[in-house]
Amino acid sequence: MSGAPPPPRPPPPAPELRAEGPDATRALEFARRFASHHGIDARLHFCLHRTIPAHAGLGSGTQLALAVAGAMAELYGLPQEVTALARAVDRGRRSAVGTWTFALGGFVLEGGRRTSDDGPAPLLTRLPIPAAWRCVVVVPDGKSGLSGDEEAAAFARLPPPDRREVERVAHLVLMQLLPAVAVADLTAFGAALTEVQRITGGWFAPAQGGVFAPGETGGLVERLREGGAMGVGQSSWGPAVYGIVAGAAAAHALAERVRGTLGPGGAVYEGPFSARGARVWRGETLVSA
Repeated sequence: MSGAPPPPRPPPPAPELRAEGPDATRALEFARRFASHHGIDARLHFCLHRTIPAHAGLGSGTQLALAVAGAMAELYGLPQEVTALARAVDRGRRSAVGTWTFALGGFVLEGGRRTSDDGPAPLLTRLPIPAAWRCVVVVPDGKSGLSGDEEAAAFARLPPPDRREVERVAHLVLMQLLPAVAVADLTAFGAALTEVQRITGGWFAPAQGGVFAPGETGGLVERLREGGAMGVGQSSWGPAVYGIVAGAAAAHALAERVRGTLGPGGAVYEGPFSARGARVWRGETLVSA
């Protein structure tokens, strides 16, 4: 008989909800939130093979939470739209950048949260990052960046940023960053990005003790810049920092240069930017993109 194949049969339930592997405790908590949000008796066994370094300023919590939610939504036939996933695991309340990059990859611009809405901020635009651009990310071993309740308390203590600086950042994003991505002008992109880092780092200075997080962070940013990175900065509260270069060879050379001066326990990553969002497979079959 012709026609579409029948949908895959759901796997048999696990005896209980459990998780193993790196960051298993956090993954299990997100799974419980998702199950509670939808009122389901989730009996699944999560096996985590690799995760993003936690509390380093890389948005690991949001990516892990949405990955867990996406897998559960597929298994239980529940809404898989990314804002629905974020609500189910209570992510995206402060910033929706991690939510939209999970869904789409690339360079995203979100519109900020409205006080009347506790959901993720709306997506304003998404552009693909040029394929030749590469990022070197350095995570020094040291004090973790702020997260959770500590992060919320820090934001509550910070004074409002100067209006003229806010206008300057908005101008840099709309008139320099976005056009530079669109025409693959890494020099212009890097200059604008570095200036945004300088301004916003000043906003965070009262909470973190300076433009950059304490420890190696500031010195690593300077090493990335001296090593040829066109745009440099600290990721969120740090201590992770990044530099952007053109081409795999330049990224490898910069990574090796920084790796040679990094303190013990640190890590260096290099690679292209994601051109697509998260995907879900059932075995070898791609079922969600």
